[in-house]
Amino acid sequence: MNPTRTRLDASRWHWQHGPIDLILSADGTPSALQAAYEACWARFVDVLPELAGELKQLRQPVPAEAALKDDTQLQGPVARRMWSACHPHRARYITPMAAVAGSVADELITAFAREGISRAFINNGGDIALYLTEGRQYRVGVFADLASFSPARLSRDQALDASLTLDAGLAVRGIATSGWRGRSFSLGIADSVTVLARNAATADAAATMIANAVDLDHPGILRRPAASLKDDTDLGDRLVTVDVPSLPQPLIDFALARGVETAQRLLDQGLIEGAALFLQGRVRVAGIHHTGGLLTQRAQITTEAPCSKYAAC
Repeated sequence: MNPTRTRLDASRWHWQHGPIDLILSADGTPSALQAAYEACWARFVDVLPELAGELKQLRQPVPAEAALKDDTQLQGPVARRMWSACHPHRARYITPMAAVAGSVADELITAFAREGISRAFINNGGDIALYLTEGRQYRVGVFADLASFSPARLSRDQALDASLTLDAGLAVRGIATSGWRGRSFSLGIADSVTVLARNAATADAAATMIANAVDLDHPGILRRPAASLKDDTDLGDRLVTVDVPSLPQPLIDFALARGVETAQRLLDQGLIEGAALFLQGRVRVAGIHHTGGLLTQRAQITTEAPCSKYAAC
């Protein structure tokens, strides 16, 4: 299993090493770009072996009594990023693996922070690290249905559920998405939760926790022990969502309200800059109106999620 890199077009690369699957792009002078990509590649080839060497510990939950962010025996810089990103959520079950994709992206984007590079992004399976210099920006598309995502659909703006523009003046340098329809397990029922934060690792961990919080009890929701679906999961026998039926609107709003409560708490703690929560055509946002605005195209924003006859509050 050797790392591979393929040029997709004039500005994008595809790099892969085992489960690490990246899309990279950068703007800058030719000499700076060449140096940045080579430095990034040199770091990339070592990331997976480093993580594999500490995988057993990375699959263990962050102890609730771990008072300090650096209170860990993990050695590798990516592993320590993962731990630090998950540490604020230690009151609930979380392992450093909740931030692995974002932490890898954060580690590699540092290669582009140099003279001659104006902007860059690294997309690690939907978790994105950004580098932006003054006056530069990225437009970010949000696609709620992770199960049916494809680059072909993404190329058509009408397929997007929402979009937003992030410029260098904002604090956002990381974006992550989680939900039961994605490639990772979720304890909740959100189609997707997209989080903006100061780095991708923090966004990754937060998206996991917010997506888990979008939940309710309903006889039609199908859950299975994580270990019965994947042998090496870090979730053990915890029940993860495998199917969600069509829900009545009051229940959708109730579940979203639970997620927004968690998102707002993380906003108040300064851990995230914003979040958009999607469930069956409905969306709730937290903080995003302060970070550049969210333009919804297909999902309907709901600002209230009142208690209803379907759920006790």
